[in-house]
Amino acid sequence: MQNFATLNLSQEQFALIDQALTQLEEQMSSLQAFTPADKARMVKLGDRSEAFCRQSLQMLADNPQIIPPNIDVADAVNDLQSRDRLLPRLGRLERLLQRGNDTAMALGGDAMSVAMQGYGLLKLVGRSEGLDVLRRDLGNRFSKSRRAGAEEKKAA
Repeated sequence: MQNFATLNLSQEQFALIDQALTQLEEQMSSLQAFTPADKARMVKLGDRSEAFCRQSLQMLADNPQIIPPNIDVADAVNDLQSRDRLLPRLGRLERLLQRGNDTAMALGGDAMSVAMQGYGLLKLVGRSEGLDVLRRDLGNRFSKSRRAGAEEKKAA
């Protein structure tokens, strides 16, 4: 029997979490969402190009006489500074989300482990206890997946 996680948060704690999430959503409402097509068209700043970007922006700031009026260096510098402030927070959120996803997976797995053990017991003693119909109903979970897998192999 597995028991990887236990989570005993009260309703009050969940309410406080929901309030904090609402506040985060409100404070970060200016974050943008883009379609996959938009993302594919964007120029991206990666690890290898970050030094180039920073040096180029510094060079432009140091040599304003070469900048045409249609290039807004101050806006680009602000964008980079905003990114620098945002990334550590996103890292914290990613770590928290990963821990939450891992915990949710473990909690579900723990519950499924006990359910499987219970089903095994039901298969052993179900008839003698008058639970044969329940055993067949629960067994449908397994028979459907086996049939679906066999049908997919036949179709391929």
